[in-house]
Amino acid sequence: MPRFYCPAPLIPGQSLNLTANATRHVQVLRLQPGDGITLFNGGPGNTGGAGEFSATITQMGRSEVQVQVGAHLAVEREARHTMHLALAMPANERMDWLVEKATELGVASIQPLISERSVLRLSGERARKKVAHWQSIAIAACEQCGGNRVPLVHEVAGFAVWIQEHDQRHDRLKGGSFLLSLRADTRGLREAAASLSGSASLTLLSGPEGGHSRAEEDSALASGFTPVTLGPRVLRAETAALCALATMLV
Repeated sequence: MPRFYCPAPLIPGQSLNLTANATRHVQVLRLQPGDGITLFNGGPGNTGGAGEFSATITQMGRSEVQVQVGAHLAVEREARHTMHLALAMPANERMDWLVEKATELGVASIQPLISERSVLRLSGERARKKVAHWQSIAIAACEQCGGNRVPLVHEVAGFAVWIQEHDQRHDRLKGGSFLLSLRADTRGLREAAASLSGSASLTLLSGPEGGHSRAEEDSALASGFTPVTLGPRVLRAETAALCALATMLV
């Protein structure tokens, strides 16, 4: 059954209009009044168990679609851990692809970073438009994969500023912080995270093409990150981030 993100409060029996994006999708699918769909409203940053709702299309116009909300379904398909991904943005279309796949793998939030070796450098209005674009990709990926909690894509930040903020809140974090690193004598990610409880959150810090600089890695370690490895092979920046998420998925 087609699934759509609806940011409004969902109450069984109520009627509401779908968002413009959902309306276009319904029209593309050529759905008609009487057809059933699924709605969810676990929006960006929502960590509660939102579940999903059945709904029925009641009216269709040229620019709007009205539905009636049905029963709440206590269905969750989230990852075992609450996973936060901080990464130096890869160039070209790779960031779009990464946001989509990270959402499918159950990431709770994505922090785009600009590091010393970053190829992609965004600021101002261009950065804001990109973040809005990535957020829409995350919503679409949730609609497709069955996730009921849309990951929050944070505003673009510089590495130094972000790592300092992480350092300041590290003592309050309940979970683990892991740096994907090529340093010698690092432990595997799964082994390093073995002591975390099933409900614990974890932050994965992944570098750009060429990896983080030595100074950035030292800064991350000083801020409470544990260096970890994903194995003997050198993975592309976007592959490493997704491999780390997949490692912690179950």
